[in-house]
Amino acid sequence: MVGAGLSEESAQPEYRIEDLAHHSGATVRTIRAYQDRGLLPRPERRGRSNVYGDAHLARLRQIADLLDRGYTLASIKELLDAWDTGRGLGGVLGLVAEVHGPWTDEEADRISRAELDARFGGTPDEDAVREAVELGVLERLPGRETEEYLVPSPQELAVAVELYAAGVPLAAITGHLRELRGQVEHIASRFLEFTTEYVFARYLEHRPPTDADAAEAATMVRRLRPLAQQTVDAELARAMRLLATRHLQIHLSPELPPAKEEESRAVPLPAATIRAVQGLVGAESAAAFVAAATEREIHKRTLDVLTERHLKTGETTQKN
Repeated sequence: MVGAGLSEESAQPEYRIEDLAHHSGATVRTIRAYQDRGLLPRPERRGRSNVYGDAHLARLRQIADLLDRGYTLASIKELLDAWDTGRGLGGVLGLVAEVHGPWTDEEADRISRAELDARFGGTPDEDAVREAVELGVLERLPGRETEEYLVPSPQELAVAVELYAAGVPLAAITGHLRELRGQVEHIASRFLEFTTEYVFARYLEHRPPTDADAAEAATMVRRLRPLAQQTVDAELARAMRLLATRHLQIHLSPELPPAKEEESRAVPLPAATIRAVQGLVGAESAAAFVAAATEREIHKRTLDVLTERHLKTGETTQKN
């Protein structure tokens, strides 16, 4: 008997394509498309019926998992072809799971809409909530009697609450987060390029990598996972100490700081520069990246000037 049951001959589950679609969550059309692309083995023919087994169900679940992790169908086919030819897939899937796993010990939390409004002054702000959802700070939880949200990073939400309590408008907080996100994504991209060149290139030189190389690469990911955050934490602490001192000196100076210009000015940049920046951080973050890079250079030169003045003052004191 063919269906979502057991075959009398093999005592193994056998499925019609409709049953396979039901158990896997894929549509009949998707299953046929996977067969046409070579991602899914052809079914066994029994009289006038096509019969699928547990191997087909397991393959569909593997494909769905890899798609969820951001892989394309072309790259998934490479991985599955490697597995089918005996090169193994366990190490590759382990590497995928390691990279896709959490990069922080922080655990997600939930918050009701009433509690969310209370934390931000008690007045509902639909635009702010909509933007928080767009940024991923909040994720809507459907099917609840009351409006409720998942909070992927409670720390990030807590920072926003403290800034709001200190007088920062919600629009300024979300704008700052967008700018910060572009800069942090650039840092993450550079760290990945750096570690790929000096660490992971030897494991990933084959496409797809061998099972053993993928397993070793997964081990290295576990070892190097905390290094990016530790480096950024240390450098942020150093920069905050230096720049906070500089800002305090400016505001305590008897001379008034120059007036802040409120309007942005258009500055022509070479097209090649714009394309390069967009390639690094995306078109939506290009302006923020250019502004941050310029500001960083200004800070660096200001610090160099302050350091040079300090050294000259010290030399003059020693001579006297």
